[in-house]
Amino acid sequence: MNTVEPIRDIGKVWDIADYLKEQSERDYVMFLFGIYVGLRISDILKLQVRDVKDRNHVIIREQKTGKEKSFPINDELRPILNRYIRGKSEYEWLFPSRNGKGHITRQRAYQVLSDAGKKFGLEEIGTHTLRKTFGYHFYQQTKDIATLKEILNHSDISVTFRYIGITQDIKDDKMRKLSFRR
Repeated sequence: MNTVEPIRDIGKVWDIADYLKEQSERDYVMFLFGIYVGLRISDILKLQVRDVKDRNHVIIREQKTGKEKSFPINDELRPILNRYIRGKSEYEWLFPSRNGKGHITRQRAYQVLSDAGKKFGLEEIGTHTLRKTFGYHFYQQTKDIATLKEILNHSDISVTFRYIGITQDIKDDKMRKLSFRR
């Protein structure tokens, strides 16, 4: 399995969002939901309209860990979600498949994100890119690695740094600055 990276360039984040919005409102909202909440795609795809409608917080049981997790709906995401769910029944999947049988699959979500990433020159993109992008930009904006570690449910801060690509960024930067000039 290939390693995926966060989308570090905020301009590319919005390019992909705009592109997905032109292609499919569902895919656009899925992308934004992922980068704003930092959940795993398996947990995002299981959501129903009732899980987000008229709520300030969403409470889920994480599929991977079995732990209950509560997270706020970001103020920038809220109006986008409200428009998206307007007219939908509470029992509907938040991200339904086009054939009307359940929610989209992890494989379909991967295809959507991979295709969009490639359009903008990003090869190391997949479903986990959403969670990593959330983490990367959360850290860049807050510099609060301890809180991010808790949000992502990591065992150690070093895991979080490596996960969001900061460890690699630091190593790359240090190696670029190495000089043997006289």
